[in-house]
Amino acid sequence: MSESNREDRSEDRSAARTAARTGAGAKRTNNPVTNNPVPNNPVIAFLRNTWRGLTSMGTALVLLFLLALGAVPGALLPQRSLNAGKVDDYLVEHRVYGPWLDRLQMFDVFSSFWFTAIYVLLFVSLVGCLTPRMIEHLKSLRAVPVPAPRNLSRLPKHAEGELPGEPPAVAETLAGRLRGWRTVVRPSADGGAEVSAEKGYLREFGNIVFHLSLLGLLVAVAAGKLFGYEGNVIVIADGGPGFCSASPSAFDSFRAGNTVDGTSLNPICIKVKDFDAHYLPSGQALSFASDISYQTGDDLGADHWRDYRLEVNHPLRIGGDRIYLQGHGFAPTFTVTYPNGQTRTQTVQFKPMSPQTLLSEGAMRFDPPAGMYATSPERRKHQIGIEGLFAPTAQFTEMVGKDGKKGEVLSSSFPEMRDPAVAVDIYVGDTGLDSGRPQSLFALDHKMFETGQKTRRNLRVGESVELPDRAVVTFVGAKPFVNLQVSHDPAQVWVLVFALTMMAGLLVSLVVRRRRVWARIEPDPVHPGTVRVDLGGLARTDNSGWGDEFERLTARLLGPGVASAGRFG
Repeated sequence: MSESNREDRSEDRSAARTAARTGAGAKRTNNPVTNNPVPNNPVIAFLRNTWRGLTSMGTALVLLFLLALGAVPGALLPQRSLNAGKVDDYLVEHRVYGPWLDRLQMFDVFSSFWFTAIYVLLFVSLVGCLTPRMIEHLKSLRAVPVPAPRNLSRLPKHAEGELPGEPPAVAETLAGRLRGWRTVVRPSADGGAEVSAEKGYLREFGNIVFHLSLLGLLVAVAAGKLFGYEGNVIVIADGGPGFCSASPSAFDSFRAGNTVDGTSLNPICIKVKDFDAHYLPSGQALSFASDISYQTGDDLGADHWRDYRLEVNHPLRIGGDRIYLQGHGFAPTFTVTYPNGQTRTQTVQFKPMSPQTLLSEGAMRFDPPAGMYATSPERRKHQIGIEGLFAPTAQFTEMVGKDGKKGEVLSSSFPEMRDPAVAVDIYVGDTGLDSGRPQSLFALDHKMFETGQKTRRNLRVGESVELPDRAVVTFVGAKPFVNLQVSHDPAQVWVLVFALTMMAGLLVSLVVRRRRVWARIEPDPVHPGTVRVDLGGLARTDNSGWGDEFERLTARLLGPGVASAGRFG
């Protein structure tokens, strides 16, 4: 049994005897400051034990593991903050367990209550764990190396030798040879001297830096979520209208931080001049880029445009905002010529269904020109809706329908626009433009056309179809569009800084070893003017490589010849 265990049991027996003599019915503990008995309140004890458990290193590691585990569904499942449409499609395809996942906030992982709880608990645990460690480390930096143990020969590393001189002078000489070590020389009662040396304080410093950086990383990520924002917008290239980021309404989707109200966005205007894409023969995208023009700051008043080539993973950085090129697709153009000769032209983006072929689906809605019909109900009856598919490189396959009629089914063979074509259903009726009801951008509400007329055609560029009301619909062509993301994160630089310092702290804690060396110098009674040197070494953490280092250290202190003849334990 160790001495500490004996002392603990002795104290327990003494406390039991004291309680029996006093006859105290209530359990009492001693105040560590005043040494006065204080009542053991169960509530205080529960809070104290809870705090100790929360701030332990084991709890911090468990919470860190749970945080990493909780981020897995955020990477595997679609998230509403990124793409609400994919979440809706997922719920439609998985009607059994999809709603249960939604109830568990698996589609809003990073804003869920359980992920936030893990995040906050990890933050509190790190603060409570680091505070006493920092205090202890500061005390150890100010403390002097401990005196030498009674028997140095029992240490893992040990060596003996003889040196000429007197003990005080030899001790000072050995302390001077321990360069880079914290040393202290102590005289002994028998006329000898002791040298205590310690090295490797940077190990604990690296540990503290690692955990402080992790804490700072959590704070920086939280600050980015509070004060940052992110918006996505589709911009048509080749002379498209462009967009300006002065308001959240300019974006197709916008995710704002808790402190962002949308009134302080950086105004940036962008026009997309062209889009270039390169593909492998399989249709997989090899690279794509876009030439853009932008305005910001004083350029807005001077109407000065700056050019920039926007590429994947090479964002445009303006005033704390970053503009990313995230995706692309095509926007078909249709022209409707009405019986009175007036025309209406629209270019609307279609949603890509396949990244390998960019076969896309979408819809358009046309309202007749004013004055063509006497009343509004009559005008709404003659609205035109177009819904169908767009293929950048058309491939028609002949098929026979259930009614025995032959037809051609449109598909795309390559994502590049080489032979564009559309397969569309054209409706005449009330498209719901004046209804005030929300509708999908990429699909028509078929309930609005229950009494309308439908025409189905496959059209190549320049081909037209005449509707029963003598309106002519012409497929003009298509233009590429790009999906841009405007991201603002004021804490992004700090995330990088804390990530680098965290890795540096981890590297220091792994490389540096905490070790101690003692030297006891005693006069040799047989050879006057000579002292006996007893060396002992102890690695407080990792023993790897400590043996070779101790041999080199022994050779430096006692000489190569003595070191080779020394006894190493």
